[in-house]
Amino acid sequence: MSEFLVDAETLVNARFGTSQLTETVSALKLLRAPVEPWFRPWKDAHSALFQAALRDNPIWAALVDSAFGRSWAADFLTVPPLEPDLTLEAELEYQLSLDDERIRADLSVVRTPLPAVLLASSDLAAAAADLLRWVWRTTVEPEWPRRLRVLQADIVSRTSRLSEQGWSGVLRGLGPDVRWLGDGRMQVNRWDYPVTDVRGQDLMFIAAHTQRVNVSWRLPDRFALTYPVTGIFGATSTPGEPLVYLLGRNRARILMEAAEPVSTTLLVATTGLSLATVSDHLRVLTDAGLLERRRSGRSVLYWQSETGRRVASGAPDRSTAEGS
Repeated sequence: MSEFLVDAETLVNARFGTSQLTETVSALKLLRAPVEPWFRPWKDAHSALFQAALRDNPIWAALVDSAFGRSWAADFLTVPPLEPDLTLEAELEYQLSLDDERIRADLSVVRTPLPAVLLASSDLAAAAADLLRWVWRTTVEPEWPRRLRVLQADIVSRTSRLSEQGWSGVLRGLGPDVRWLGDGRMQVNRWDYPVTDVRGQDLMFIAAHTQRVNVSWRLPDRFALTYPVTGIFGATSTPGEPLVYLLGRNRARILMEAAEPVSTTLLVATTGLSLATVSDHLRVLTDAGLLERRRSGRSVLYWQSETGRRVASGAPDRSTAEGS
């Protein structure tokens, strides 16, 4: 397994945020590899155009083929932003400052030997930036407002856990291989890489529409952990028909979404319902004792109560069963 070694300074200053570059690179990964079922409708909508773009641009095709390995991606593509929530163009400035030898060196870590087209071409940074701009404009930007609402709601939910559960609670659920080990040690993935010392450095947690946790850095002092956002393309368990019959389809779905703390904003983004409708359903479910609620900053978070968990899972409420 791979670990981050952190200290109090790192954790106190750690930030959650979004990154348009990270979101774009994540989309590029999804377009080129097998995906989980909840990503398939999105991928099916864009695959034909993506493949046509690669056929029309051999350098793009070679970059895509060479930049991603089983456990590693070329560093120049994954550099974390200087601060959260920058535009894609602002994030691309660093990549565009790199010369061809640096781009080829990063690619060679993933694939050797490199294709002839990459060895013979110049201005590879600009070619890579154009590829990323195309992916952003074609597959991400049209739905960015909805994506951003989902990302921001996820961040609110996770940061609200700090005061109650500490970093072990925040890290829980980021990914199957991410957990707090104690003594300043944070497991970040399952790959057998050396421990990364980030004590006293800048650490950012980036929510993204991605299939797994990824680690990146901008040496010497900036590190990031990208994790799959809650509510990816509505990726939650589908409520069973008995639950739908009992509560109605929309209330049943909201109850299922609230397996982990969620905000009203996140529910609006993932369900497609209006704010007023979601608020009404939340009130009914809370009054019925199926949801708990608590304010966190400007947001109110909702999650399944013990009774709500039993109802959602189809298990009988013990108090009801014992009294019958």
